[in-house]
Amino acid sequence: MPGECYGDASAFILPPLPTMSSAPEVPQVLLPLGGLVGREVDLDAFLQSLMDRIAATMQADRGTLWLLDPARRELFSRAAHLPEVSQIRVKLGQGVAGTVAQLGQPINVPDPRGEQRFFADIDRMTGYRTNSLLAVPLRDVDGVLYGVLQVLNRRGGERFTSEDTERLDAIAAQVSTALQSTSLYQELQRAKDQPQAPVGYFFNRIIGESPQLQAIYRLVRKAAPTDATVLLRGESGSGKELFARAVHVNGPRRDKPFIKVDCAALPATLIENELFGHEKGAFTGADHRMPGKFEAADNGTVFIDEIGELPLPVQGKLLRVLQDREFERVGGTQAIKVDVRIVAATHRDLARMVAEGRFREDLYYRIKVVEVVLPPLRERGAEDIERLARHFVATAARRHRLAIPRLSASALERLKRYRWPGNVRELENCIESAVVLCEGEILEEHLPLPDLERLTPGASPEPPRAGDRASHPGALLQPLAEVERQHILRVLDAVKGNRTAAAKVLEIGRNTLARKLKEYGLGDEV
Repeated sequence: MPGECYGDASAFILPPLPTMSSAPEVPQVLLPLGGLVGREVDLDAFLQSLMDRIAATMQADRGTLWLLDPARRELFSRAAHLPEVSQIRVKLGQGVAGTVAQLGQPINVPDPRGEQRFFADIDRMTGYRTNSLLAVPLRDVDGVLYGVLQVLNRRGGERFTSEDTERLDAIAAQVSTALQSTSLYQELQRAKDQPQAPVGYFFNRIIGESPQLQAIYRLVRKAAPTDATVLLRGESGSGKELFARAVHVNGPRRDKPFIKVDCAALPATLIENELFGHEKGAFTGADHRMPGKFEAADNGTVFIDEIGELPLPVQGKLLRVLQDREFERVGGTQAIKVDVRIVAATHRDLARMVAEGRFREDLYYRIKVVEVVLPPLRERGAEDIERLARHFVATAARRHRLAIPRLSASALERLKRYRWPGNVRELENCIESAVVLCEGEILEEHLPLPDLERLTPGASPEPPRAGDRASHPGALLQPLAEVERQHILRVLDAVKGNRTAAAKVLEIGRNTLARKLKEYGLGDEV
């Protein structure tokens, strides 16, 4: 997705805060948990560990991190010591936390009995007894409040002091600095820009919380901390590269290189040289030694995109890397040792290619140690489509320096009904076009999608409406190759036949686009 950054996580380890003469030294709560950015597979665990540390530092029994949901003008508990319930929401001005969010000032409640600002329903809901309470606001770098940090029941039956208030306020500044480097904060900002949309879910900057994606998140959580080879399978545009990066940044090689090789964007004759490099004199024009991607990624991760396009001779060399962790440069005789993790991706049926003799069986089983199958967008449900659409509206508006337009109900319904053969990538490009062309509100006519009333068996498929399947059996079922062809032609039409622009939109090489057009029998006609 545009604007995503997977930088050096160590840059986000926070230095100790200066101490104030009027207060005891403020502990550095975040230092042992530094390197948060990019490792958001661990975000929930991080936040919970953070609340544990804050409670211990403040000598409190419990702690809660509240975040502001601007759509509902509510606070919701994002990380908390709440074993009794999964989440609590309070309105602005409701309870101590809601009042802190409304007024923007710390509140210390030594004894909640008789305190009007205390919301006793939470104790009744949880069965917990609150004896003392301290809450302070969370503000971003611009001073805008976006949450509340709260602790309950100072241990030993004591009350929280004014020094405790200063200490928790300083800790809140540390917490806020860390949170602003995460996609959780980005989602809160998006929701603020679009108050009609609920706060959604981010996972390593991957948007969605459908059951299929939740299952994949769990897989990545298990696989990422290891060195296991991962094979990502899914249709074009379904997010394979984002998940490959999630595997890398949440693994032991996170601070080392992440090198991508797109086999579909390279001529077959150049793939071997790209991966393994060459020696001086290996071929005409090779006037110096050139290291390949594997050497550049030593101790890091090599992401081999569209591994199904890898020529058979190169597959053998890749198998050697997986088995022996060594290879030879093109034209070389000396074995070069490398320590890399391999993450591969493909939209092809590799098992079928093995049966047809187009992909090595031994390589196939070596790369699918952990296999992750990404669902197409049409199977993720309407809620994920809405989350993505609203995110792309805000992103495109910021990129083109435009006011964020409203997404009309009719346009949103149209987006939900479409089948999205190009998946998330197609949705993003569709939304960007609509943002540029609309005037304050995205209407259905601004969406560059096929007219539902003109659908034919050769048109882009959409979910059938009542009675459609009976009257047109099979009309909406098409081979994947045909769907891909239609999508490519639609993109070419949108960019007025400019192949370079089309290749950029499709995120494939221009040579790959030319090859596909030749396969379609179009040649230079487009």
